[in-house]
Amino acid sequence: MSNKLAQALYDFTAVSGNNELSIQEGETLTVINWNVGGGWVEAQNSKGQTGLVPEDYIQVRKNIVIIHILSKIHINCSIDDDEWDDESDDGRSMGGNSWSQTEEGGGRIQRSAAHHSVKISLNKFPVFSKAPNPEVYLLSKHLPKQTDRLPIYMGEVGPVWLYPQSQLDCVVADPKKGSKMYGLKSYIEYQITPNSTNRPVNHRYKHFDWLYERLTEKFGCALPIPSLPDKQVTGRFEDEFIKMRMERLQAWMSRMCRHPVVSNSDVFQLFLTYKDEKDWKEGKRKAEKDETAGVMIFSYMDPEVPDLEPTEVEQRYETYSRFTRSMDDGVKDLHSVSHLHWKRCTGPLQKEYRHIGKALQNLSSVFNTSGYQGEATLTEALMTTGKIYEEIAEIVAGQPKKDLHYLMETNNEYKGLLGCFPDIIGVQKAAIEKVKDADRLVAMNKIAPQDKHNMAKNLSTMSYAFQAEMNHFHSNRIYDYNRVMQFYLQEQVKFYETIAEKLKQALSQYTNL
Repeated sequence: MSNKLAQALYDFTAVSGNNELSIQEGETLTVINWNVGGGWVEAQNSKGQTGLVPEDYIQVRKNIVIIHILSKIHINCSIDDDEWDDESDDGRSMGGNSWSQTEEGGGRIQRSAAHHSVKISLNKFPVFSKAPNPEVYLLSKHLPKQTDRLPIYMGEVGPVWLYPQSQLDCVVADPKKGSKMYGLKSYIEYQITPNSTNRPVNHRYKHFDWLYERLTEKFGCALPIPSLPDKQVTGRFEDEFIKMRMERLQAWMSRMCRHPVVSNSDVFQLFLTYKDEKDWKEGKRKAEKDETAGVMIFSYMDPEVPDLEPTEVEQRYETYSRFTRSMDDGVKDLHSVSHLHWKRCTGPLQKEYRHIGKALQNLSSVFNTSGYQGEATLTEALMTTGKIYEEIAEIVAGQPKKDLHYLMETNNEYKGLLGCFPDIIGVQKAAIEKVKDADRLVAMNKIAPQDKHNMAKNLSTMSYAFQAEMNHFHSNRIYDYNRVMQFYLQEQVKFYETIAEKLKQALSQYTNL
C-alpha cells in the first residue's frame, strides 16, 4: 500500500526505547509503512519524526475508513522455513527474521520485520504492554462461531472453563543429539508422545520456544503462560543439562496440557499431532497469521452467566491482585530458604558429619596405641561409628536431589506463572478505566450510548474469563502443592529413618562392652 495521509483519532504516548511515535488527537500523519504487523503501522508527523503508532488509533483521510485490527492488512509474516530451520537449538537466528527471548515482560520476544529495520517487541498491543489498549475489544461486537466459542460456566467455586472429558497429557523423552551443515551445527531433539494419539513427534528446543511465543501472543492478555526453561550457551550437550532440560520441558508441557483452553488450541494441537513436515510448515504459517491474538481473544469467550457491574469487577480484581502478589512473595521466600538449605546440606552440614567421622576414627587410632589389651572392642566400635558418620555425610549431601529438588521445581513453575499476572491484571484494570471513562466519551459524542453498553458487557466477559482462570489456577495450586508436599515429607521420613538406622547400627557396636 502506498503512503497515505491519516488523522489521529486518539492521543498516544510513546514508550521510550520502543521506536514509537507520540501523536495527538486530530494530528495529520503520513503512513509510510503498512506492513509492520502486530497492530502497528509506521508513520511520520509534520515535523518529519517517524515511529510506530497503533493501527486502530488512526483514520485514513481519503476513504474515511477507520483502520481496525479486525480489518487490517497483513504482511506475510511467516518465517521462511529454510531460514527458520537454520536457527541454533536455543533459538538464535543465523539469518532472516530473529526470534530471541528477553527478560522483560516475562520472556517476550523481538521480531524483525522482513523489509524494515525497525524491531517490534511483542510485549506490545495487541498482546499486552505496560500501557495496554483494551478498547479494541471493548468496542467490538464480534460474535464467535459455535465452533470457536470458549464457554465459561458457573461451577461450585464460581466461573470455570469447559474441561474436556479426557485429560490430555504427553511424555517428553528420548533426547537424541543430531547435527546438520556437515556436522558444524548440533542440536538435541526430543520425542513427544501425546496420550490422544500415542504417536510420537519430534521437536527441538527452538520448536518449544516457537510454541511458547505463539501461546503468549495469542493468550497472554488472559492466561498466564509461564516461560520455558532458561537457555544456555555452554554445556548444552552435557548429560546432566539435557536431563534437567527434559524434566523441565516435561513439566511445562504437562501444565499446558492441563489447561482446557491452551490444550485445545489449534497451535498446541499442531505441536503435538502434526503428521509430516508439510503439515507442520503449513500449520506453522497459519499460526503465525492468527488474527485472534491479544485482547481479541476475549471476543471468543462466552460466559453463560449474568453480566457483572463494573464496580463488582473492580473489587474482584483487587482481591486477585493482592493474592497473587502475596503468593509471589511467599513462593520466592520458600524458594530462597530451600536454596540455602540445599547449600547447607551439600556444604557445611556434610563437612560437619565428615569431621565428626574423622575425629572418631582418629580417636580410635589413638586408643589403639595404648597397648591395653582390653580395649580392642571399643576402638573397633569407634572406628565403625566414625565410618558411619562419613556415610551419613554423603546421605545428607544427596538428600536434596531426592526431595527438595521437586519442591523447588514446583516453586520455579509458580514463580513463572505468578510473574504473568501483573500484566494480565494490568490489561483488566485498563479496561475498567476505559469503561469508567465511557460516560465522558458519550458526552463528547465519541461513542454512542449503545457502545457504552457494549463496553460494560465486554468488561463483564473479561472479568468472568479472569475468574475462570483464577479458579483454574487455584485448583492446580492446591493439587500441585498437596502432591509435592506429600512427596517431600515422605522422602524426609525415609531420610530420617535411614539416618536413625545408621545411628542404631553404630549404637549396636557398644552394647556388649
